[in-house]
Parts: sequence; C-alpha cells; structure tokens
Amino acid sequence: MSLTEEERRLLVEYRMEKAAATFIEAQDNACLNHWTLAANRLYYAAYYASSALLLNKGFAPKTHEGVNVMIHRELVKSGQLTTEDGQLLSRLQVMRHSGDYDDLFEWKESDVQPYFLQTRAYIDKIKALIAGENHASEH
Repeated sequence: MSLTEEERRLLVEYRMEKAAATFIEAQDNACLNHWTLAANRLYYAAYYASSALLLNKGFAPKTHEGVNVMIHRELVKSGQLTTEDGQLLSRLQVMRHSGDYDDLFEWKESDVQPYFLQTRAYIDKIKALIAGENHASEH
C-alpha cells in the first residue's frame, strides 16, 4: 500500500478513532453482561490502536497475526512497548478467538473485567507514542 504522508496521517487518525469507539462498544457490552462480546471489542480496540501505531511507523501488516508479530518484533523488542503490552495484545487476541470460535464457550465477567483498565492504558500509550512521533517529525 503506497500512501502519501497525508493519507497515512489520516488513516492513522481514523484507526485511533476506531480504537476509541470500539473500546466504548466493549464498555456498552459489559454493561449488558455480554462478556464474550466485550472481550471481542477489547481485542479490536487494541488491534486498531496497534495497527495505527505500526502504520505510523511505516509498517502495514495484512493479518491479525501480522499485527501481533510486528508489535512484538518491532516495538516490544525495541523497548517502545513493554513485554506486558505485547502480552496484553496476545491475550486479548486469544480471548477473541476463543469467544468467536470455540463451541459451548462464553467469557464471564471475572475473565474480562480486569482487561478494561489494561486495554485503556495500552490505547493511551499508543496515542501518546503516535503524538510524540508526529510532533517530532514536524520539526
């Protein structure tokens, strides 16, 4: 995908907005006690933020696994994200996959609730990284 700098910036912004909206969807589903859907939306919120950060750095993975691998290889390994950040994305991906594809399976509140604060912090960290990089590139 060949993007102009402006197209890339707009796409990064869009993905971060989508991450924020999807996090709200997770909260809404939790309020309705739809914990499997809440886990799904938490994963997608983290995924959209992760893909925004990777795109901001010039990477464009084409799959969910590609995003996860690149987050670990490019950002955790370099210290821009912590090991715990990478583990959070991986765990949320497994939760989403189990909730979507495993028969006779539903997540419970006690399984999902602890990930709300972690996911919010992860998205906020990515937002700050993007803002810092974009600010630095303007000078």
